[in-house]
Amino acid sequence: MPARVQAPKRPAMTPTREQILAASAGWVAVVLNLFPGVGNGYLYQRRWKAYWITVAVAVTLLTTNAITNSRTKGQLQQVGVLGLLLLGPVTAVEAGLAVNRVRETS
Repeated sequence: MPARVQAPKRPAMTPTREQILAASAGWVAVVLNLFPGVGNGYLYQRRWKAYWITVAVAVTLLTTNAITNSRTKGQLQQVGVLGLLLLGPVTAVEAGLAVNRVRETS
């Protein structure tokens, strides 16, 4: 039997984290982070750590809201809702700045 000839291995064509971030449209990440408020723009940018931190903060805010609603009646009821309303714009600005930062260094 003749020996098999193997094709030469090609280098991996996987883009780096910075290449993915620089290639992403900053405005899409901003809109996705603004609209739902749970960091979907980070999924678009493939920034998993930032996404999970945002989800953890959102869950903490909602849990805090549920606990304060069950214990008190008053201004503290709005902690979770106000936190979520602030979370969207903060993550949107951060996602846009991250794209700009990577593009400037490239």
